[in-house]
Amino acid sequence: MARWEDVTRYPDPAFEILDPSFARYQLDAAAVERLWTGARWSEGPVWLGDQRAVIWSDIPNQRTLRWSETTGQVDEFRNPDNFANGHARDRQGRLIACEHGARRVTRTEYDGRITVIADRFEGKPLNSPNDVVVKSDGSIWFTDPPFGILGDYEGYRAQPELPTNIYRVDGATGAITVVSAEVGRPNGLAFSPDESLLYVVEAAANPRIIRVFDVTENGTKLANNRVFFQARPGERPDGFRVDVEGNLWCGWGMSAEFDGVRVINKAGQPIGHIHLPERCANLCFGGRNRNRLFMAASKSLYAVYVNTQGAALV
Repeated sequence: MARWEDVTRYPDPAFEILDPSFARYQLDAAAVERLWTGARWSEGPVWLGDQRAVIWSDIPNQRTLRWSETTGQVDEFRNPDNFANGHARDRQGRLIACEHGARRVTRTEYDGRITVIADRFEGKPLNSPNDVVVKSDGSIWFTDPPFGILGDYEGYRAQPELPTNIYRVDGATGAITVVSAEVGRPNGLAFSPDESLLYVVEAAANPRIIRVFDVTENGTKLANNRVFFQARPGERPDGFRVDVEGNLWCGWGMSAEFDGVRVINKAGQPIGHIHLPERCANLCFGGRNRNRLFMAASKSLYAVYVNTQGAALV
């Protein structure tokens, strides 16, 4: 179990203000809560508004967990889940999942059937789809690093047959295209609120880099790959989401100093940090007003109310 003590005084000292602009996002009468612990490695949370629940991946245990806002209880949403990692919802509210074990991206239909969105490119199997976002035009964008095929802990060991690309799946035709082959081991990704930018973590870099692209050609291509944020030694950005003002809320680690969530404004300046006793791999905004931040961190699921909203495209 991760060490955890409930906050007894407000404001919560877990919030570290790195720039005065971050202060307005902290609520004086709200604190980080640990909702549940007992996973092996938590990843890929997404808010299901119609169920008033968060689901997230416990990758090595091959199960997708669900925390209910109405009961506070956790159950298994899916077991086995093919070592699922990142999740998103499409414009019709259907669940999109990246599956390490089956090396594919899937959609769960309303009746529970599973539709394969992508599992191959040019006849070759994907590596291990990691994280996914859905654009307002219905297209599905995902990263494909090799982490799920490097061993038998988060998938099944295999030799990669494709580069570590970023892909786009057309929402109307289902055609899959490479939008970037320039990022080594791409990981978390997110669009800016107006979808003019795509942010991507380059996990092959040491320390890691968050890169940003311009979204061009009517939202179908990427251009102008550049560094948005250079992490320092010991810092490891992973998955992230964007709020309505364009700030990136990033899962962070890998030490007691860095574990938690780093907030970076749209100019690339770190403005705040939410400290957790575990490394945070990924997060999402949820709740009725999209103002509750849910953080999948190692063995646990945490949450905190903040004074902003997640962008609608989360």
